[in-house]
Amino acid sequence: MSTYSFSPDEQSTTKLTPLTFACRNIETSLAALAVRALIEEADLTPKPGLVDQRGCGAHADLNLDLMHRSARSLFPYFRAMAGASLGKVPSIDLRKQLASIGRDGECAMYAATGGSNSHKGAIWALGLLVSGAVLCSGTPKPLAIAAMAGSIARLPDSRTPQMDANGIRVQQKYGVNGARGEAQEGFPHVVRIGLPVLLRARSQGVPENNARLDALMAIMAELDDTCLLHRGGMRALDAAKQGARFVLHEGGTSTTRGLNMLFQLDAELLKLNASPGGSADLLAATLFLDSVANPSVQQALFDDYGDAEQWKN
Repeated sequence: MSTYSFSPDEQSTTKLTPLTFACRNIETSLAALAVRALIEEADLTPKPGLVDQRGCGAHADLNLDLMHRSARSLFPYFRAMAGASLGKVPSIDLRKQLASIGRDGECAMYAATGGSNSHKGAIWALGLLVSGAVLCSGTPKPLAIAAMAGSIARLPDSRTPQMDANGIRVQQKYGVNGARGEAQEGFPHVVRIGLPVLLRARSQGVPENNARLDALMAIMAELDDTCLLHRGGMRALDAAKQGARFVLHEGGTSTTRGLNMLFQLDAELLKLNASPGGSADLLAATLFLDSVANPSVQQALFDDYGDAEQWKN
């Protein structure tokens, strides 16, 4: 896996500000940021093979409205995960409690989407990072949060193998890490690839939408995405990795050639009926850690969503 190291300037921008925002407490703030990250990932356009503002991508059973509805349905569960983590340290009991809340969140997601899997992997990733952010309140930096989330993920929970049967089968068939391995390693595709690429693109004056797309391309170029493997096998994974590398090689999505390569990749993945859903989940995780570290989010959270307390019921 390629790594993208932080420059000193980039490291200085990743310090967290107090999590007060427009909400009333840290649990509500973090839950709102997690929901916001999911909505912003869904809205990001154009994404190859994924639901975005153009349409459903390779997901005949999903659309943007369902993605938004799913994301908002998860607010009380992210809030509960944050609340369960207050005053705690990583432990098997905490791990089991988070997993139980996550399973309840999955039920809410399926109810919101009429049975479609919109955010199953994201519940796992963002739930761990929300908990990690609470546990890291003394040293609140993205790298520390991701490492703390990894320490929780490495603890056993006897029911987790049943949470994603397709993912388990793909991991066994192709010998890849999967979402569980990504979390247990401290989200390397987020903190070593997605977040540094996002920050670097911004520092170079790349428009925000393109900076986020470039972060997605960088994740796709390196991740053994089990969603792609499940839907299209190695052919789909190889096409996604190679296509994403071509986009970056051409200067990224803010260049005409890079954007054209993205559209070619989109067409190829649609032909294969394949979607990089795992990469999308890690982009949402990237946006979450970025937003927790970004002071401007305070006003944006209020302007875009008002008082997120309304989501708790």
